[in-house]
Amino acid sequence: MSQLFSVKNKVIIVSGATGVLGKAISTHLAREGAQLIILGRNTEKVNQLVDEIKDEGALAFPAVADVTDEKNLLEIKNILEKEFDRIDGLINAAGGNMPGAVVMPDQFVTDLSGEAVKKIMDLNYMGTFLPTKVFLPLMTKTKKASIINISSMAASRPMTRVMGYASAKAAVDNMTKWMAVEFAKKYGEGLRVNAVAPGFFLTEQNRTLLTNQDGSLTERGNLIITHTPMARFGQPDELFGAVQWLCSEASKFVTGTIIEVDGGFNAFSGV
Repeated sequence: MSQLFSVKNKVIIVSGATGVLGKAISTHLAREGAQLIILGRNTEKVNQLVDEIKDEGALAFPAVADVTDEKNLLEIKNILEKEFDRIDGLINAAGGNMPGAVVMPDQFVTDLSGEAVKKIMDLNYMGTFLPTKVFLPLMTKTKKASIINISSMAASRPMTRVMGYASAKAAVDNMTKWMAVEFAKKYGEGLRVNAVAPGFFLTEQNRTLLTNQDGSLTERGNLIITHTPMARFGQPDELFGAVQWLCSEASKFVTGTIIEVDGGFNAFSGV
């Protein structure tokens, strides 16, 4: 059997691992034979996911940290350095949005909370930059690792309401390409940086924007479905192929790319 797409025995850190998409990705990679380092800020949720993965006979290691706290991350890095001889991958899945950084239909930019927008920039941008910076020495030991950032359709198609989130994800796209060049030149072709840009998946952050309490679609939810040629939201397992490909040897000549998994949303002009 071909090992081209294999992630067996790869040691992979997933930040934001207890979120809807992070949990699904972590569980899948563990089932495929990878050893997962589950990084999240909620101790109970981290330990619960580690236990769930172990109950399936797979390997997982808990790492409790806030991705916006460099000192906290350095403490985790020191622990990981003692536990593992190498890190093969980092998936920066921590991110999200919050009400104060969203402009609702009856609001204006002047209603945005500066503090909320700053928090969203910190979570999505700094929460991607800092883990990459801190864990990089663990990946340069072998000079062969895959870093995968989680972007969004909002990065390339700035959307109404989510100004802070869209701006942060656009910055993540730019950082992905910048680091891809920097790392290839400084550390060699084995250290790759890419991003996966999901279309619309229901998560805890966007559920209230896209669905009503009875489960029906909001006006915004209906608009998104209308502009998605596949006419539905994505399912978490539909990210697995892109993520596993980027983690595996199958993508060893791929760096600096943004892989869209969006049901055709970005390709649709609306006419």
